[in-house]
Amino acid sequence: MPTVAAPPASASAVLSVTQLNRLARQLLEEHFPAVLVEGEISNLSMPSSGHWYFTLKDAGAQVRCAMFRNRNLFVRVRVRDGMKLLVKARLSLYEGRGDYQLIVEALEETGAGALRRAFEEIKQKLFAEGLFAPERKRPLPALPRHIAVITSPTGAAIRDVLSVLRRRFPAISITIVPVQVQGQSSAAELTAALGRVNRKEGSLADVDVILLTRGGGSLEDLWSFNDETLARAIAASALPVVSAVGHEVDFTIADFVADLRAPTPSAAAELLSPHQGDYLHLLRGWEARLLSLCTAHLAQLKRQLAAVSRLLRHPGRRLQQQAQRLDELETRLRRAALAQQRVLERRWQVALLRLQQQAPAQRIRQRQQALQHLLERLHRALQHRLRYKRQQLVAQSQALQTVSPLATLSRGYSITHDAAGHVLRSHTQIRPGDTITTQLAEGNLLSQVLHSAPH
Repeated sequence: MPTVAAPPASASAVLSVTQLNRLARQLLEEHFPAVLVEGEISNLSMPSSGHWYFTLKDAGAQVRCAMFRNRNLFVRVRVRDGMKLLVKARLSLYEGRGDYQLIVEALEETGAGALRRAFEEIKQKLFAEGLFAPERKRPLPALPRHIAVITSPTGAAIRDVLSVLRRRFPAISITIVPVQVQGQSSAAELTAALGRVNRKEGSLADVDVILLTRGGGSLEDLWSFNDETLARAIAASALPVVSAVGHEVDFTIADFVADLRAPTPSAAAELLSPHQGDYLHLLRGWEARLLSLCTAHLAQLKRQLAAVSRLLRHPGRRLQQQAQRLDELETRLRRAALAQQRVLERRWQVALLRLQQQAPAQRIRQRQQALQHLLERLHRALQHRLRYKRQQLVAQSQALQTVSPLATLSRGYSITHDAAGHVLRSHTQIRPGDTITTQLAEGNLLSQVLHSAPH
């Protein structure tokens, strides 16, 4: 650790204010570790430099804080006055004003930080108990007959799930088990719904998979799905459970315990449902194979009949009758096969018509219109922003001109430099005989010092 120069021991030694503040800053920065401080933000300032300056306070005291651009770029919360924050900071002192301050390295909103810590505690506890272990995960049915969807009946998630299932495999039965997906009673409702589905009450008797889902939201919105009781109910479920909570970047305890985690509700519906076209293709293959087997079997019977006919000499009339009967059966079989083929073709046409009705062309047109509207809004916003920045530039140029040293020189003041080019602020910086240069608003004066004295 670097050492700090001690203040002069002699009472006659005098420190300048700059030296004093520098020593105080070094003491604070080098002898105090990083600290965690909790408080309410006020007096927030965000100048064009990108740095943030604010005050952190509680009921009894306050402290100035600075968070520089290279650190606040990583802050994901929208900082505002009145927000309660937990900051990680270094102690320092701003030498220019002698102000004690905190240099903030990272910050988070107090409530969200507490929830994240609680999330990690529950996660580590259940992980240690083996509830996340891959070997305890149950396989999903290849073709579910009946899916129980535990979610809000009015949310966007159920609309997405129903849309995907109707498009991919409409024959799958779906039962919506309505629950609150956020709020104080939500976790209890979710747990009770899991128990009801596992007991297969009423219309849930033939359910073979459970989908637990909701749309995106903040950590607080999704907190019901981090409930420990709910996690244990998912682990104890006799039916496989698919969890699709929030967006792709959102993770909950339910996701880790469930037998399968889907990134979105739509993705969960995709994973649970095969495509009906695949099954139609499979049925056509079975139809062709059945017809081929029937034809081959009939040909074999004909060959056997011909062989038997050659061996039997006397009962030819009976054999002729049997051959005729066999031809009739072959004709009936062909008709039945053709009739079955027509039925399958009609079903295929109906399925194709439903698939065409679900074509995404209309949605594409709507998205294109929305995109065009957003582009127009973006263009207007950019124009407005450009005008605002130009006005800022003019105002800052005028302010800069006001404080320019050239403006001061134009009012009759001057700046004097010694031979090395240093600005002279005290008569003690020069001695008689030294050469000095005086800068005026127009031109410079070269002089030689004859005498120097205080005021």
